[in-house]
Amino acid sequence: MNKTNLKPLAWGLLGAGVAVMGTAGALDLPSWLRHTAAPGAGGTSAAIAAAATGQQVAPTPVTPPLPALPPGTAPNYRAIVQEFGPSVVHVSVEGTHKQTAEEAQEQGGMSPDDPIFKFFRGMPGAPQVQRGGQAAEQPFKGLGSGFIIGSDGLILTNAHVVKEAKDVTVKLQDRREYVAKVLGVDSATDIAVLKIDAKNLPVVRFGQPAKLMVGDYVLAIGAPYGLDQTATSGIISAKGRSLPSESGENFVPFLQTDAAVNPGNSGGPLFDAAGNVVGINSQIYSRTGGFQGVSFAIPIDVALTIKDQIVATGHALHARLGVSIQPLNQDLAESFGLDRPDGALVSTVAPNSGAAKAGLRSGDVITKVNGDAIQEPGMLSSRVGLARPGDKVTLEVWRDKKLETVVATLGASTDKEDVAKVQGDGDNGAKLGLALRPLNRDERGEVGASGLLVQNADGAAAKAGVQEGDVLLAVNGKPVTSVDEVKSVLAANPKRKSVALLIWRDGERIFFPVNLG
Repeated sequence: MNKTNLKPLAWGLLGAGVAVMGTAGALDLPSWLRHTAAPGAGGTSAAIAAAATGQQVAPTPVTPPLPALPPGTAPNYRAIVQEFGPSVVHVSVEGTHKQTAEEAQEQGGMSPDDPIFKFFRGMPGAPQVQRGGQAAEQPFKGLGSGFIIGSDGLILTNAHVVKEAKDVTVKLQDRREYVAKVLGVDSATDIAVLKIDAKNLPVVRFGQPAKLMVGDYVLAIGAPYGLDQTATSGIISAKGRSLPSESGENFVPFLQTDAAVNPGNSGGPLFDAAGNVVGINSQIYSRTGGFQGVSFAIPIDVALTIKDQIVATGHALHARLGVSIQPLNQDLAESFGLDRPDGALVSTVAPNSGAAKAGLRSGDVITKVNGDAIQEPGMLSSRVGLARPGDKVTLEVWRDKKLETVVATLGASTDKEDVAKVQGDGDNGAKLGLALRPLNRDERGEVGASGLLVQNADGAAAKAGVQEGDVLLAVNGKPVTSVDEVKSVLAANPKRKSVALLIWRDGERIFFPVNLG
């Protein structure tokens, strides 16, 4: 699975059978999301007490969460499984997928729409695409997991588990099976909501991911490879990982764990030591297609926010700031006068967007949103993408070596619009070395701006990633349309150790830091 397309090298969605550019690729992001914890059927504390004394204690509808475990105390996983295992379900799907022979050959028989290695299509017995030149409808079967959040049959799972499915069947722990209706899916967060016609079902209880600490115990329950009610344990390895979704956005601050999850675990719950669901198992990092010690779960507060929208309207809306952003490295930070490479660097501002109306511009570095520090771009994308269209956000922006405050009104995102699209950063170099000429009229029309065409890249610029055919738009945030203007910007600070070049390439604007030595 590789980082962006998930062929057998790096990132994997966990259904059996994810703009940071790149579904499970970029990393890092914290958890500042909040959601009012909704109590469900509880009783973990009573169950744990029963396990300790040997007495039988009937579960109660609502139970306060257990206090944090004393250091060195292991959680009672048995009690958690006994109480909440019946709330975990097995999801099986059938459907058809249109795939050409070329696409099948390119991806080894996998769906071309799978942005990362989707085990959902890779289970034994899954049919391969027919060889031929034309697209054909190919049947598929897949397996996943889910969990009951409403006693009337409301179930949470992953969007990729039920993607393109025509028939969805849910099997309970007691082996009863129900045909499930898909109420809605949100590919941006990989959340789907199902409904079955049942009553008085056992439900899970929700925890608060924001209160989790690295090292806390967690328990995963699901159906890896179709093996129902499989429980595995581990710890929280990290918080706030940024992994772009199937839609290309990275709204979710994932929980990273070392609890063993495998194909078929997708959509299953991740419990904390008190028996509260804190996440939905979704992806893994693997070089083999199976578990290798790194798995990722969607925080339950994110899932509940999306669930509320889906139940109410059948879909989820995500807010849009209207900027393309990229990470800072040390060279870029120094070129903008920053001590540390924290923040989200704005490379493009969409016309008529909330960002444009608020006065944001290319070269700004967004350092805070509503008072919360932004250490890397994924944090901004998540804060914006999980907000509601029409919300106002207060941004702290580093501009011209000083901080400014900007208030922006968020718009509505569509599949083709950027919420806060993140681009990759470039490499370092040693000396600037560019052969440039002004764009002609046709070239300006294609680029949509004035600038300088890179006719040859050598030295520091080439080492930083600048290529022949790129268009130089700005140096250190100053627009340039002539070679003299480039020289003027560089001469203004001859002791500068690095410069930031804003480059247009294939319709994208990307900052490249160039180390001048």
